[in-house]
Amino acid sequence: MSIHPSLHGAGSLVGERSVLTRIERITQLKKEGRFDADADSPLGLPKVRTKFKIKKKKGDKQKEAEEKAAANEEAEEAAEE
Repeated sequence: MSIHPSLHGAGSLVGERSVLTRIERITQLKKEGRFDADADSPLGLPKVRTKFKIKKKKGDKQKEAEEKAAANEEAEEAAEE
């Protein structure tokens, strides 16, 4: 018997947020050097990107598999020595 979709655990509801809190935005801006606590106001902060989506090409999976195989071979050769 299957479980109703509304009865899933709370952990399944956690996802990536598209909006940062003010403190998270200030922290990220400080890392980038775009915010000075003495001179800048915490109100009216500039936008901060939250995630970066990288688009892959169709042949990338095959290239990744080949690179992993080559890296594994090099690791095996180094382990034998």
